[in-house]
Amino acid sequence: MIRVAVCAPSTPITREDAQGLLALAADYPDVELHIHEQCFAVEGHFAGSDALRADALVECANDPSFDAVWFARGGYGACRVAEDAIGRFTHAAQAKTFLGYSDAGYILGGLYRERIGHPVHAPMPADLRRAGGGDAVRRTLAWLSGDRSGEEPSLAAAHRPVAAFNLMTLAMLCGTRLMPGLAGHVVMVEEVSEYLYAVDRLFFHLTAHLGGVAGLRLGRVSDVPENDRPFGIDAPAIAAHWCQRHSIPFLGPADIGHDAANRIVPFGLAGSAQGQ
Repeated sequence: MIRVAVCAPSTPITREDAQGLLALAADYPDVELHIHEQCFAVEGHFAGSDALRADALVECANDPSFDAVWFARGGYGACRVAEDAIGRFTHAAQAKTFLGYSDAGYILGGLYRERIGHPVHAPMPADLRRAGGGDAVRRTLAWLSGDRSGEEPSLAAAHRPVAAFNLMTLAMLCGTRLMPGLAGHVVMVEEVSEYLYAVDRLFFHLTAHLGGVAGLRLGRVSDVPENDRPFGIDAPAIAAHWCQRHSIPFLGPADIGHDAANRIVPFGLAGSAQGQ
């Protein structure tokens, strides 16, 4: 039995979301979910105050009865609590798997930097709100049960450690005490709801901080707003341009993104994260 704590370091979910999650989880008898009450707290944009969100994260990470911590939803807010919360983690967090993506990348990055637990880019409970989101959530539940078929396809032949982030999140991590060392890694990034000129700007900044990486893969750049004039090049061309400027091998697409098709990427060497 895999015991999983669900908490919300960023924005809240609803009790209806939780009911839908538990209904899906009933099909995975090897996974036992415990949804922290903090997931339903609301304080402005956030799932409760910074202190409440940090305390819930620390409680879940330090509880030795849990095997994994699953972040309920992205949005914004994890960067406000990640550093202080991780500093309060005890040895009980060391063997846990931590799952999420998007804004949760601040925590995943900080954990990977500190070599705490097993960070995993994976769909989150709030993906149930997306069209076809049930498939995304099932992908994570199945992975926790030991089914690796939902992992990003390029991992099967990977001989380098990997990490996956939202592009904005990783760019914001650069220069902070949460930024992990990624030299020698294949780095995957995806983005949503950003103008192409903003994607270009993010790559300008990010690639200057990725010296020594083994390469970059680009996930889906979706829901791009329409600008008042065409940018002139698409997202893959933007990524290739900035990779070339910094002598980073551009390795092509990655099957990750802010959508129901988002695949799972355990950080580090393939197979190093423990889902069970």
